[in-house]
Amino acid sequence: MANVPTARAGMASVFDLFHAQVRAAPDAVALSDADGTVGYAELERRALRLAALFRARGLVRGDRIALLSENRRAFVEIQLAAAALGLIVACQNWRLNREELRHCIDMVTPGLVLVSARHEEAWKATGLNLPALVIDRDLNDLPVPATDLPDVDPEDGLVILYTSGTTGLPKGALISHRAEIARMCVYRTDFTVGPSDGFIAWAPMFHMGSTDQVLATLMFGGTVHVIDGLDPRRIVDIMGTHRLGWLLLMPGSIEPVVAILKAEGTQVAGIRAIGAMIDLVPRAVAADLARLTGAPYLNSFGSTETGLPPCSGRLMSPDDLLHGNLSKRPSSLVTINLVDTDGQPVSDGDPGEMSVRGPTIFSGYWNAADANAKDFADGRFRMGDMFRRNPDGSYDFVDRAKYMIKSGGENIYPAEVERVLLADPRVRDAVVVRKADPQWGEIPVAFIARQDDTLDAAGVETLCRAHLAGYKRPREVRFVDYDALPRSTTGKIVRHEIEAQLKAELPGR
Repeated sequence: MANVPTARAGMASVFDLFHAQVRAAPDAVALSDADGTVGYAELERRALRLAALFRARGLVRGDRIALLSENRRAFVEIQLAAAALGLIVACQNWRLNREELRHCIDMVTPGLVLVSARHEEAWKATGLNLPALVIDRDLNDLPVPATDLPDVDPEDGLVILYTSGTTGLPKGALISHRAEIARMCVYRTDFTVGPSDGFIAWAPMFHMGSTDQVLATLMFGGTVHVIDGLDPRRIVDIMGTHRLGWLLLMPGSIEPVVAILKAEGTQVAGIRAIGAMIDLVPRAVAADLARLTGAPYLNSFGSTETGLPPCSGRLMSPDDLLHGNLSKRPSSLVTINLVDTDGQPVSDGDPGEMSVRGPTIFSGYWNAADANAKDFADGRFRMGDMFRRNPDGSYDFVDRAKYMIKSGGENIYPAEVERVLLADPRVRDAVVVRKADPQWGEIPVAFIARQDDTLDAAGVETLCRAHLAGYKRPREVRFVDYDALPRSTTGKIVRHEIEAQLKAELPGR
């Protein structure tokens, strides 16, 4: 048996499973957007022509392509072409400023940069000297489709998605074919999603919220509806005419959809699950969305690094949302431990950091050996989030061990903002905390002790605008005396005391 090549028989890539759907239903609609529809066979032809272009430019298995683009068909085609060749697509966040974008592209040493015309100036502003093609101009005359595709190992990377780092610069999370296939399996199993259930990709495809489900849908034969950003009118129109699996709506996007549904009384074709981040959404708003769509609300807890797991296994009715608790249930294909600072399990009821293992887990941060050694120290991924386990096996969120602000679906680490503030000589000390917000879920608020009274709120805005993406800039700035900042015995500012002050100012939810 030792010489029998059994390993290859157990291998599958994202492109393999997509190709199986092409063979099963070549004329079925794979993608739909404002320009019309494209079938599975045609989408594969386009992807393989792009693969031929990448091969002609010398790209080989394991090489990276940096992709800077809005949501569009080409984004999906490029990911599938990369999947066919074993390339890795580093999906760039077009909301970042020049310094951040340069860091993210330079980090992965791409063999090719693909940029849309809309973001060409942002790419040029990075000053990086790398081979680049503009999607709108340079991908029209493509070679014949690639053949003789290489064997792609399930552990080969497919995409790099960026997540904010506690040091203030984004880290690149490498996600393999294995992880994307497993995430598809969780999606299908936990939400009973099948080929008749489409997915609306309105959230940026540089996030896992869209990319994971786009790839999953194409691996099981569904239709992906591509939208160039939040368009509540278009989303409601699709809801009324097409069955959907998970309709991702998060803080900042729920209210306009609810407003249209209420005004027009739209009859929804069918949705398996709707919403996300219930902890950051007013319960009455979430209940309205669930009631108007007839779909249960997803009580989610996942991450770029883990996908929908570890705790997106609970779907809530309007009554649950209004009157029940918000405890979370484990997803499929994951094992969960709660551990103390030494990595030892904690007892039920005691807070512990969530430590997970399973096939959806990413393959580590790109070129970040120290972070990987720390976060995977015990052969599991430590998420940096504190939970308590209940006797019934559910989990309650306690706090973020790695303090983070979730604003409208974007992750903001205060260190990113504080780094900019504290670099200015007019600032003596500063801290950024989260504040609940009815539209965005949470917003960053800066408390600043000034060294120089010439600094005002407009000056802070100018300072942050020069160094930070728009969504990371403080929505409120409060100037305080240096001695008014609460501190621990070691001199560190105590965030939770400042947050308690902010909570006391808010009306009851």
